[in-house]
Amino acid sequence: MSRSYDVAPSAARLTQSLRDIGYNFHTAIADIVDNSVAAGATHINVETVFEPNGSYVLISDDGSGMNQTEAVESLRFGTRRGYELNELGRFGLGLKTGSFSQCRRLTVVSRSHRAKCDVHVVTLDLNRVARDDSWAVLADERSPAIERAVDMLQEAPGTVVVWEDLDRVLPDRYAENGWGRRRLTSLASKTSEHLAMVFHRFIEGSVAHRSEVVIAVNGEKLQPWNPFAPAEPDTKALPQQRFEIEADGGSSFVKFRGYILPARDRFSSSEEFDRMSGPLKWNRQQGLYIYRADRLVQHGGWSGIRGIDEHTKLARASIDFDTNLDEVFQINVAKMKVELPPSLKQMLERPVHELSVLANDAYRRSANAGDRKEASKSAASQVALHEVGVALKAALLEENDLPSFKTAVGTLRRRNPDLADALGL
Repeated sequence: MSRSYDVAPSAARLTQSLRDIGYNFHTAIADIVDNSVAAGATHINVETVFEPNGSYVLISDDGSGMNQTEAVESLRFGTRRGYELNELGRFGLGLKTGSFSQCRRLTVVSRSHRAKCDVHVVTLDLNRVARDDSWAVLADERSPAIERAVDMLQEAPGTVVVWEDLDRVLPDRYAENGWGRRRLTSLASKTSEHLAMVFHRFIEGSVAHRSEVVIAVNGEKLQPWNPFAPAEPDTKALPQQRFEIEADGGSSFVKFRGYILPARDRFSSSEEFDRMSGPLKWNRQQGLYIYRADRLVQHGGWSGIRGIDEHTKLARASIDFDTNLDEVFQINVAKMKVELPPSLKQMLERPVHELSVLANDAYRRSANAGDRKEASKSAASQVALHEVGVALKAALLEENDLPSFKTAVGTLRRRNPDLADALGL
């Protein structure tokens, strides 16, 4: 009979390795917001607090909260609970890997009982993990940031995730100066842009069977950034198409819908045109927007179906799939990237080509209209200059000083012949 050995990984080594899984600040925040959405939250707030050598981040929600056992389990790498269809969680790693990509001390503060103010505080501290090489979760730790989180749950259930010891965000040499303050402010701004895009359907209230979600960063409510500009009257939405994909648990459908956004001269305002250019600007924001359970996981680019082209920058398309196709789409832990299955790529070639042709036509029609407008302006300018020349010639001749007039015209023609021609001199 063969023997087996229970070989637990080194806590110190594994946690250090998992810090470099591929997050940045705003994608790490988004992974934690996933948990808030899954907990049924309708209000989520991200707060960055600069304190010299003591800065911290709070991600709070008014979701269902957790009891003590659930709170401790949430800090396990690879939680043992299962996930329902279209629940935003996936691997049971996001809270930990996202947080530790930015900080060394993670605390979950939660309350689940509405009538009883029973707040649970559990902490996973990488400094303690490294020292003891242990997975020990600490209970009832205290700090100014944790105390603030506890105070936030005095009135109702919810959860607050606390990041402290922000070594990846504010290295020691910047933790107490003006650069550190500006750094946190800049990261908060980028986080606002990212969350407004990734969770735009939840903020709009367009996700079936749930209320809209209010998301704020440092108290400022986010406005959704919908890549398809549905509020613009000249946005053209093509008919939705469905494609059947085979998976281990059976087949499932993927939905595709193309959109042609208006050119600048057809937008409601130049300011809105600039806003809709997106974080990567028009050229790099063209292409596919891939949604997993209504949450945007990849934005822009054509996933190898075609290349980026100036003439198709007005083309964008949504692709929607359910969580039972996670394996097929090879979604990564950070939920920032997927791979289109080869069979779907092949099926998308024709609708993507048709979308590109329509976008190309819209772009060229706008460009031609712009050329005609510029030509008209140029012609008007030439007429105006000619009239100035006639008036100038008449005024000088009235002074009966023809020699001086001819000398002046000659000098002008030598120095600026194009202007002399435009003036008709």
